[in-house]
Amino acid sequence: MALVVQKYGGTSVANEDRIRHVAQKVALACKEGDKIIVVISAMAGETDRLIVLANKLSDNPREREMDLLMSSGERVSAALLAITLNGMGVPAISFTGRQIGMVTDSIHMKARIRKITGEKIRAALDEGKVAVVAGFQGVDEATGNVTTLGRGGSDTSAVAIAVAVKADRCEIYTDVDGVYTTDPNVVASARRIDAISFDEMLEMASLGAKVLQVRSVEFGKKYNMPIYVKSTFQDVGGTLVTQENSEMEEVVVSAVAFARDQAKITMLGIPDKPGIASKIFGAVATKQINVDMIIQNVSDQGLTDMSFTVPKNESRQTINALRPAAADIGARDITSDENIGKVSIIGVGMRSHTGVAAKAFEALAAAGINIMMISTSEIKVSCVVAGDEIDRAVRVLHDAFELALPPDQRKFKDES
Repeated sequence: MALVVQKYGGTSVANEDRIRHVAQKVALACKEGDKIIVVISAMAGETDRLIVLANKLSDNPREREMDLLMSSGERVSAALLAITLNGMGVPAISFTGRQIGMVTDSIHMKARIRKITGEKIRAALDEGKVAVVAGFQGVDEATGNVTTLGRGGSDTSAVAIAVAVKADRCEIYTDVDGVYTTDPNVVASARRIDAISFDEMLEMASLGAKVLQVRSVEFGKKYNMPIYVKSTFQDVGGTLVTQENSEMEEVVVSAVAFARDQAKITMLGIPDKPGIASKIFGAVATKQINVDMIIQNVSDQGLTDMSFTVPKNESRQTINALRPAAADIGARDITSDENIGKVSIIGVGMRSHTGVAAKAFEALAAAGINIMMISTSEIKVSCVVAGDEIDRAVRVLHDAFELALPPDQRKFKDES
């Protein structure tokens, strides 16, 4: 008997038939003797519908009210699944984030989990019931206001709950059958990865892969919670996200990730002296905006330019946050370019192999794809390219590192 957390995404519960299908999967797991906690997302499209409705009624809806509004979608899904399970003779009870003791900080729409008490979940399991939890939501520690965890937050809810109740594993069910070497919609020959390290998955999630939310992988890594990514609609395949092992290091590049929704912000003519970067990025940090690549040009006559990337949907907010800082430091101007994207190669094997970056740059150059910005870490190389070149860049890199082949058939060698 295992204690398992199963998370189902919005497409998995998009309509009545799919809710019944999920209920059947849960019932089968119970029949096999497992204790099951289900974390559920809102029905596909529901959160977007609510956001559109709010924006029709107000040009600037308050974030507190938006959190209360958006949390309702998951509550509907949780109640409907519990109703379906009980109708099938499988005892089940639904819970909101508040009811399971999901306590967060006070940052609306991007809240971070502080703790999960989980008493009601444990009580339900002890009574032989399936606990169905509305994902994506909690309550803030200071005031008890409803908070949400950001897009994809049900993934984070699921892994955090699995850690809190000391589950044996966390299963993330979605409309794909695992993690692929890249998006199969861009590269038809992309291969499913059987097992991937937490570090690689963390890089993939942060660099544009939409299979798992970044923070869910962070929880898994920190507490060593195995995460299985599986298809709701197929009983084959799947990818295990787990601790790194020696076999993983033999694979130089595991995947190519990409992100279209990027913007490059450039602050022109800023003084080249200590403390300037702190003022610039401090202003951005106050708005909880994640900055990615940063490049500063060589100083000329005491002035320099600084460019960095942010999510495209936060570019206007970023510029507004920067204007007071720009005036304070005497910057000449702030510009933005939203016709960019980011493509990245990822693999723990990069730590022990040389020539990886050079091979990537050579492949892009041979294809005539210009690189605007570069960022590297131990296990990834990221390049900013023109927005209309993203798909081609992904295909070029996927071919260059032979990712369509099984790992033991790839020919990349050290260039040292």
